[in-house]
Amino acid sequence: MALDQSFVGRSYPPTDPYEVGREKIREFAEAVGDTNPAYTDPEAAKALGYSDVIAPPTFVFAITFKAAGQVVQDPQLGLDYSRVVHGDQKFAYTRPVRVGDRLTVTSTIEAIKSMAGNDIVDIRGEVHDEAGEHVVTAVTKLVARAAEEG
Repeated sequence: MALDQSFVGRSYPPTDPYEVGREKIREFAEAVGDTNPAYTDPEAAKALGYSDVIAPPTFVFAITFKAAGQVVQDPQLGLDYSRVVHGDQKFAYTRPVRVGDRLTVTSTIEAIKSMAGNDIVDIRGEVHDEAGEHVVTAVTKLVARAAEEG
């Protein structure tokens, strides 16, 4: 059954703050194989004009995807997560994520579509720092595959 279009525009409460640590950034950079020294070496980051290391662009996926869980788990929406695959991911940065940032995410359902029996949901995660300044917008596309017939 197609998801209810009236959910488009619905926002969920901001997450609790996530504090960004230097070690988490280093671990993430190593896990994704990104050797840019700005992600692991404070002096290299300072040479680029940053006060400390910065995070790779996809670092915020972990917190924005977790925040999108509020949407996925909304019983009124009725999304069958057992059939969900990750369809796409986009990031639009105002500034890089930095060590010491305390980030919150507010998730909003941006679009709901049905195609070939599949439900497609776009979730926009607005990431702000402790001062309320915008850091990045992440858009996650989830596809709930149609149930197999028979």
